Amino acid sequence: MIKLFQFDSCPYCARVINRLKSLGLKENKDYKLIEASRGTPGREEVLKLGGMNQVPFLVDDEVQMYESADIIDYIEKKFA
Repeated sequence: MIKLFQFDSCPYCARVINRLKSLGLKENKDYKLIEASRGTPGREEVLKLGGMNQVPFLVDDEVQMYESADIIDYIEKKFA
């Protein structure tokens, strides 16, 4: 299952989430949203896994990426 580290007021995160939904993917079935606002365990995990303090951050098995446009390209190729 894809993990997307995000927080509610992040417009780039919203862009990725909207694309996941428009592809008909279901939260907690196809992808999991992980709260990653500053000071949360999710943000600490982003830094630990990827080395940068930035969201959105996607993890899909061995695939890890930060940029919203790259994440959208990835999920479109994977699910479209």
